[in-house]
Amino acid sequence: MTSRTLATATLAALAAGALLLTGCTAGGAGGSGAKGDELEGLTGEIGSKDFSEQYILAYMTAELLNAHGADVEANTKLVGSANVRQALENDQFLGYWEYTGTSWITYNGNTTPVQGAEAQFEAVKEADAESGIAWLDPAPFNNTYAFAIRQSEADKLGVKTLSDVAKLPSADQTFCIESEFSTRDDGWPGLSAAYGFDAPAANVTMLDTGVIYTATQKGDDCNFGEVFQTDGRIPALDLVVMEDDKEFFPSYQGGFTLKQSTLDEHPGIADVLAELSPLLTTEVMQTLNAKVDVDGEDPEDVAIEWLEDQGLI
Repeated sequence: MTSRTLATATLAALAAGALLLTGCTAGGAGGSGAKGDELEGLTGEIGSKDFSEQYILAYMTAELLNAHGADVEANTKLVGSANVRQALENDQFLGYWEYTGTSWITYNGNTTPVQGAEAQFEAVKEADAESGIAWLDPAPFNNTYAFAIRQSEADKLGVKTLSDVAKLPSADQTFCIESEFSTRDDGWPGLSAAYGFDAPAANVTMLDTGVIYTATQKGDDCNFGEVFQTDGRIPALDLVVMEDDKEFFPSYQGGFTLKQSTLDEHPGIADVLAELSPLLTTEVMQTLNAKVDVDGEDPEDVAIEWLEDQGLI
């Protein structure tokens, strides 16, 4: 998940014109999916980071708000978490979906996560409130780090948790990870210490993020691959995620963020998005992400079709 790291692009470039971008949804107030008019007068752009899950969430949010009288568009053209957050702070974006772990560690400068998704959310909500940014009630999905293995091998080895993995003979403890993860405090060094992995260095293969999924499915380079938990390739490749039974990894629970001033002016935003958020489980996001990343469907089409199937528009 490229959003996990701060973008290297300068914020000066952002201010100079990177925000003057098009590529937005064409929906408007009172469109064909109208459900009400309580958000009439609400305008602006719903932002996203630069990967499929974020595109889907941005289009979902824009369509749903417009169905309740708003006239907003989804802007999916910015690259990097830092630029998207800055766009919210500069009022370029009305709001966007963020992850609790990203805000806690990247924006608020903490090095140690808060254990437990609910406790982490409350800590982030309080920290961001000091910057005038509000979090609406989060969705259940958690796009955190995880380790996955092909289902057939999981059954053979009898593993369901990372503690189970640590009990395997060292010959079976083979891992594929990305270079950044290999040095992060919330990555391989901390994970190995927390669970007591005794895999020698030769058992750890460094690969690009996208390659890890297919390498894990093939099983030649490794049994266990570092993945992101809502990635659609997990079910598509018949992989199974090992439970983080010691809750080592930070929670990357998704929630919609916006300026508190915007929420004060349009409190109905929270009521409308409360219809959406509880439905977005990790399994639902895996399925929707797979439609884009595996099947090649358009994120906007995926978002609209799912909202229609749920009766939200």
